Amino acid sequence: MMSLNGSSFLQHPSVCKSCRTFDAARRSPVAFVRVRSGPSGGRCRVASDGNGRVLVDGALDEDGSSSSSSSSPSVLEMDSKSGGPGPDLYGEDRATEDQLVTPWAVSVASGYNLLRDPHHNKALSFSEKERDAHYLRGLLPPVVVSQDLQVKKLMHSLRKYQVPLQKYMAMMDLQETNERLFYKLLIDHVEELLPVVYTPTVGEACQKYGSIFRRPQGLFISLKEKGKILEVLKNWPQRNIQVIVVTDGERILGLGDLGCQGMGIPVGKLSLYTALGGVRPSACLPVTIDVGTNNENLLKDEFYIGLRQRRATGEEYDELLHEFMSAVKQIFGEKVLIQFEDFANHNAFELLEKYGTTHLVFNDDIQGTASVVLAGLIAALKFVGGTLADQRFLFLGAGEAGTGIAELMALEISKQTNVPVEEARKKIWLVDSKGLIVNSRWESLQQFKKPWAHEHEPINELVDAVKVIKPTVLIGTSGVGSTFTEDVVEAMAALNEKPIILALSNPTSQSECTAEEAYKWSQGRAIFASGSPFAPVEYKGKTLVPGQANNAYIFPGLGLGLIMSGAIRVHNDMLLAASEALAAQVTRENFDKGLIYPPFTDIRKISAQIAADVAAKAYELGLATRLPQPKDLVKYAESCMYSPTYRSYR
Repeated sequence: MMSLNGSSFLQHPSVCKSCRTFDAARRSPVAFVRVRSGPSGGRCRVASDGNGRVLVDGALDEDGSSSSSSSSPSVLEMDSKSGGPGPDLYGEDRATEDQLVTPWAVSVASGYNLLRDPHHNKALSFSEKERDAHYLRGLLPPVVVSQDLQVKKLMHSLRKYQVPLQKYMAMMDLQETNERLFYKLLIDHVEELLPVVYTPTVGEACQKYGSIFRRPQGLFISLKEKGKILEVLKNWPQRNIQVIVVTDGERILGLGDLGCQGMGIPVGKLSLYTALGGVRPSACLPVTIDVGTNNENLLKDEFYIGLRQRRATGEEYDELLHEFMSAVKQIFGEKVLIQFEDFANHNAFELLEKYGTTHLVFNDDIQGTASVVLAGLIAALKFVGGTLADQRFLFLGAGEAGTGIAELMALEISKQTNVPVEEARKKIWLVDSKGLIVNSRWESLQQFKKPWAHEHEPINELVDAVKVIKPTVLIGTSGVGSTFTEDVVEAMAALNEKPIILALSNPTSQSECTAEEAYKWSQGRAIFASGSPFAPVEYKGKTLVPGQANNAYIFPGLGLGLIMSGAIRVHNDMLLAASEALAAQVTRENFDKGLIYPPFTDIRKISAQIAADVAAKAYELGLATRLPQPKDLVKYAESCMYSPTYRSYR
């Protein structure tokens, strides 16, 4: 426990010996231990009952007598009304909004330190009563403002920035100083700020992470920590972790190997878990596994923050990842969700296969992308007509995203038509850097590509594949920009009255085509969606609004559903349930504007519905451990969601 000047708070002479004994508590299974005292320097007695509750005996005078008005310990126990799994120690859930909370912190949670505690800081929103009770007089200007006015002021400031990276940095600074205001801002203005805190801006932030680095977020685990990862995880101040997003930085978006600077991805993803899915911020842990980088520019960059060596591979890499996975389960239990993010293809598939049967793991690049794309297709076909089984699919890109989407589509077709999944795969064709994936290439194909090798003559060019395969749906996951050329789009439009074209690669610069190109080259007939956002397009007097196949539609709700059901494994049927729940939210009005996804303004309601359907599937499959099953899963999901509204302090 450190003070602002770096010294140990528990070693301060004004803190009693009994408090110092609890320095070891952060290494215990208890969720946390908090210490509170006033500026008088009195002593306090703090203990935990082992169930996540904190017992506080009040401040003690120097002679040992209690200055508390009550002779019995007070209990900070907010789980009695909490809708979420586990005790709501920070007062984060919607279900506990009406309860008074005490701003416990690892150092004295009053006065100057309270204003620098991001979990509890309210800045100018501290009431007159709170300013008296928590020694804030003189530390703030006299005005008291509402949280809504704070949001208005911040949006006014953010909109003055012309450079997206400046907005990103301002948002990250806010997250580190006033957590609730950060999430209130993001939730209230999600459509405007989502591209700031995540793609496409997060890509630039990762590229320049060393230059803009100010303070650490999350855990950095490098080869230097091999053999000590259990101890490293114990350094994290929270124990009630429910979601971990981890990357090794080898394939960040479509930008390649960014090494340790990939930390921007886990931080951004977990911000969305909270803002869009309602997972508590205190239950989220971003992790970067640093095994080096093969990016020569970074190795030569004096501002690079990671290991300056080429990437470890093989046994050394596998041992480090296995130690991490084992330590996570030991510290946080088997119900913690571990999301693999932006690993290179070979590692991504191997990790998912290796740990899918022993841990609660999820790969957003493979499974999340697949689920959101499937949802868009189901929604589009609901209005265009036909079924998935009636379509022919052609992919440009056969990596994690491409093969993940293809497999989930094959599973859905198999489910709808009662045909074997092997038969369903025959409707799906993939093109990689060497052309159409066909049987004659079998020996040279990576294992995850082999299920998609069909009997056909080799085809090298995408436009030729379109003309021969005659797809109704064209999907880009190549990570290479401008590959859906005018010839390709015109060929799709010649074959289909309503060609479905999904240019999914991120960031915007890597998109296979722009929305304007897709509409212009198809004479305004394309049903278009992309991975990164594009502005509406005017075409012959009609405004066409491109959809965004953003994984943020799926993973926050999926994660909440897994958490609230206490699921111990992720099953493909849960992903299908998430897709169907999202597709059901698309209205005819949305589709008439060109959208195959609902507006992000309703994302929390959408996430609650997805969470409920995922949880229902977990109970149905016997993978849920939180019993009994709630009667109304949607209401339960809503009650579990994090609320960014300021709380009133005792």
